Amino acid sequence: MGLLLSIAIIPLLAPVFWHRNYGKISGAWSLSFIVPFLYHYGVTETIYQILHILLLDYIPFIILLLTLFIISGGIRLKGYLAGTPLVNTLLIMIGTILSSWMGTTGSAMLLIRPILRANKPRRYKVHIIIFFIFLVANIGGSLTPLGDPPLFLGYLNGISFFWTTKFLFYPMLFASILLLIVFYLIDSYYYQKEENQFEFSLSNDDPLRFDGKINFILLLCIIFSILLSGLWKSSYYITIMNVHLHFHNIIRDIVLLTLAYISWKFTNPIIRNQNGFTWVPIQEVSKLFAGIFITIIPAIAILNAGENGVFKGILTVLQDQNGNNLNSSYFWLTGILSAFLDNAPTYLVFFNLAGISTLGGMEVAKYLMYEIPETLLAISLGAVFMGAMTYIGNAPNFMIKSIAEENKVRMPSFFGYLLLSSVILIPVFILVNLIFI
Repeated sequence: MGLLLSIAIIPLLAPVFWHRNYGKISGAWSLSFIVPFLYHYGVTETIYQILHILLLDYIPFIILLLTLFIISGGIRLKGYLAGTPLVNTLLIMIGTILSSWMGTTGSAMLLIRPILRANKPRRYKVHIIIFFIFLVANIGGSLTPLGDPPLFLGYLNGISFFWTTKFLFYPMLFASILLLIVFYLIDSYYYQKEENQFEFSLSNDDPLRFDGKINFILLLCIIFSILLSGLWKSSYYITIMNVHLHFHNIIRDIVLLTLAYISWKFTNPIIRNQNGFTWVPIQEVSKLFAGIFITIIPAIAILNAGENGVFKGILTVLQDQNGNNLNSSYFWLTGILSAFLDNAPTYLVFFNLAGISTLGGMEVAKYLMYEIPETLLAISLGAVFMGAMTYIGNAPNFMIKSIAEENKVRMPSFFGYLLLSSVILIPVFILVNLIFI
């Protein structure tokens, strides 16, 4: 809570101090957990818990983000783009479609700079970035395990690759169309309200084209490496302080870093310079999420404790008196916690709760897919959709915010964004709940 409040409040009260010291602040809150935990549980357990969360969760998470950030940063959409409501809506729609197949991070990093460039002359453009976060960085990643980290964890735990495509397609389509319509209406209003009216020419002599095409091949290689890591289950592993690192995951991460190096080495530096590429967004995400992953250790432990944890009162709302799952409760609890914790481990906690509470020793993934798919649907939608509620609900959210601010777009504060997302998204989520859950 201290770390989340720091992210929310300090940039408002002391923005210069925050941008110079956010890494130290994240480290200080990490120590506020590590020191008393070390005193109470000892050196061995402390090292195990920290290595477990860093080696199995944080490092693969940041390697994937870094690879997508570098590769997508080497692609430049050149040519004239008019920042009209129609063009903006089309760009966000294209990004939403791409997100499930190249990841929300890849899609967001590919299109955020073109949409910022297209709307540079406009005064009112914050809403464009907010809807971009809603759709491209979150809801668009619903259809495959490649789209969003929670679904990737589900894939690694036995959920079939196209299960999400089949079951999440209509909720994703419904939410996306509804939000695109709302965005078009809002953008049209602000477009007409511009103080200095200007006309964009849609028939410009500078046609659209891509530079850095080698990076599209590298994006396909990322997809292949992630697919392979889910299909190939190596029985070999190395152990570091009782933490098992399986070979297929190690090889996946080495391949991803190699692809990032190839992109950096063989992409013309001019392309990145024209993109306004800097390391600031990934640095901010890596430092803040390191703190989030470490300080989330007790929160996830409490959730995993189930009936034996201090959240047992909350968890009782997941089932009725007859032991049947209350899918709406799974949707909202998974979603709300995903918005303020990391959505990947939150998804996994409820994934296991839904299976273990009913199964005991049976294989969880098959039971969820074939016996109670509605519960799995609720958990998946909550984790993916409600990651859009806050800047920290999904890593691309923070990266988009950082890039927008680098381009002189004054983004809302943490609480300001939370208020806007609640007003816009909660009615959509209520409809999704009523219709599909």
